[in-house]
Amino acid sequence: MSLSIMNLEKSYSDISGKNLRVLGPIDLSVQNGEFVCLLGPTGCGKTTLLRVISGLEQADCGEISSEKGRLGYVFQQGALFPWMNIESNIKFPLKAAGMAADLCRSKAEEILDLVGLYEFRKSFPHELSGGMQQRTALARGLVTGPDLLLLDEPFASLDTRTGINLQEMLRNLCRRLSTTVIFVTHNIEEAVYLSDRIVVMGHRPGRIVRDESLSLEWPRNRLSSTFTEVLLSFRHTFEELVDPSISS
Repeated sequence: MSLSIMNLEKSYSDISGKNLRVLGPIDLSVQNGEFVCLLGPTGCGKTTLLRVISGLEQADCGEISSEKGRLGYVFQQGALFPWMNIESNIKFPLKAAGMAADLCRSKAEEILDLVGLYEFRKSFPHELSGGMQQRTALARGLVTGPDLLLLDEPFASLDTRTGINLQEMLRNLCRRLSTTVIFVTHNIEEAVYLSDRIVVMGHRPGRIVRDESLSLEWPRNRLSSTFTEVLLSFRHTFEELVDPSISS
């Protein structure tokens, strides 16, 4: 699923009623099957842009055009329903779309097996570790077979090892399913490991300050010299955002 954003802007009103522009103008195109990371410091409008793309919020101006297709969304904290077991959480978007019960069950079981949670399907969210809860959230985001998957810092609250494991799982699943992905993060290493392309956003109002496709081959080696070179390049871009004098 491809996506095109043109001249998009978004503002909010502060407590005094003054209009505060938080995003834009933004021009961005995402190609079918591409894995794009929106990388930037906290408060630069990454999540706002994701929510506008999803339709959860409306832009003040600009245009978003895309092919027809299914959309998946994974929130930072998973947003699982605590009163539902894992299987029911995953089946929820299928049932909401009116899918027959037997097909809901088979699709849920298939994705549960893919993310390694089949034996925990009758457990409730509070009975699982943070990493397992995020695997459940990923499974729910993928179970409908989305053409476009939006993820808002889904691994930010996890320990490093668990986060790395889930990065690998996500990347493998999305490559297997040919899903177009827009992934929000402020973790530079995560972006370099996952992305076909990194879009860096600057401070409010959030704008694109760097847009670069990566030529790193798969599977990626975090310890290789080429990986380190790319990582340092984007780290330097971040440092320039914090202290513009660095580039002078």
